[in-house]
Amino acid sequence: MATRRTLLATGATLTLLAPFARLASAAAKPDARFVLVILRGGLDGLAAVPPYAEPAYAQTRGALALGGPGTEDGVLDLDGTFGLHPALSSLHAMYRAREALVLHAAATPYRERSHFDAQNVLEAGGVSPSATTDGWLNRALAALDSTGEAREAVALADTVPLVLRGELAVTSWAPSRLPETDDDTLARVRRLYEAADPKLAASLSSALEARSLAGDSNEARMGGRGAANVAPLATAAARFLSSAAGPRVAVLDAGGWDTHANQGGAQGPLAQRLRGLDQGVQLLKTELGPVWRDTSVLVVTEFGRTVAVNGTRGTDHGTGGCAFLVGGAVAGGRVLADWPGLAARDLHEGRDLRATMDLRAVFKAVLHERFGLAEAALARTVFPASDAVTPLEGLTA
Repeated sequence: MATRRTLLATGATLTLLAPFARLASAAAKPDARFVLVILRGGLDGLAAVPPYAEPAYAQTRGALALGGPGTEDGVLDLDGTFGLHPALSSLHAMYRAREALVLHAAATPYRERSHFDAQNVLEAGGVSPSATTDGWLNRALAALDSTGEAREAVALADTVPLVLRGELAVTSWAPSRLPETDDDTLARVRRLYEAADPKLAASLSSALEARSLAGDSNEARMGGRGAANVAPLATAAARFLSSAAGPRVAVLDAGGWDTHANQGGAQGPLAQRLRGLDQGVQLLKTELGPVWRDTSVLVVTEFGRTVAVNGTRGTDHGTGGCAFLVGGAVAGGRVLADWPGLAARDLHEGRDLRATMDLRAVFKAVLHERFGLAEAALARTVFPASDAVTPLEGLTA
């Protein structure tokens, strides 16, 4: 029987993550761009990145198991052990071009299964749900600001997500559901505000500037806020980040990843969501143009899902999942995992993929390597009391 360690040896690009070496100092990259994509609802990491060579995979996944490379609707091979869901063809091309890293068996320190609490831990950067009003990315930006390395940020969401809330002001933008207001009406409203309320006038000017950067026109509107609508957010994010005077950090919010029923395999509702995500990432690359070489995009979710299929042909809330780091600034073409296995004895509480990678180690690595944040600031200010979580090394170029 194959063990976890022998399974690791089958993939030439699979990297065992522990122990970690301490980081050397890193200089800030002045042109660095960073995009955080939050998939709300709990992406099924075993569907997005199936460990098709894992001996227990086909049996434990049952009807949701995907075939191997070369089979009809089979996985897109990564390293002989893991593959990508067939809907992730653009991501696969980026992996082959060494612009994508796949991170597996990853999670926050949270081990319960509440969406609200799990998202709180993911965005606040702590070890358990709390009433904190600020997020780790805002704290990181504030730390950069204090060192003279200020970076502006934009939230592509209806409201600013917790991860970007805090003492540092950020811009927010979301496609409008309403008919577009003509320029003449906007000019009259602006003149009215300027005469009656300078604060409202300043807010309106800021909103109109964001609207202009994002290209808020009919083609950028969304009929909903689900994963199939990542594309307009990605397009807007690219316009913000490629503007000479625009922000350098963006957060995209995409809901719709809670797949309790009729999840589907190579085809079906989850496949459609993955295809939308794949198109969104490709749009970021296309729209950013030459700026792509300075960009890193991190795709995360609040938790994974159960290994076994439930009674309604879906999966329930789980623990370990996957994440993706893509971009022209990424040292890609690798799968990073300390793979725990899918045999019953290896599962968390007998039902979930066991997490062996702390997502904070990934967050820290990007902030250190791309923005030059010191390890001490990361461990005590950005992610309080996280000295034991060492940043991964070499994730970006």
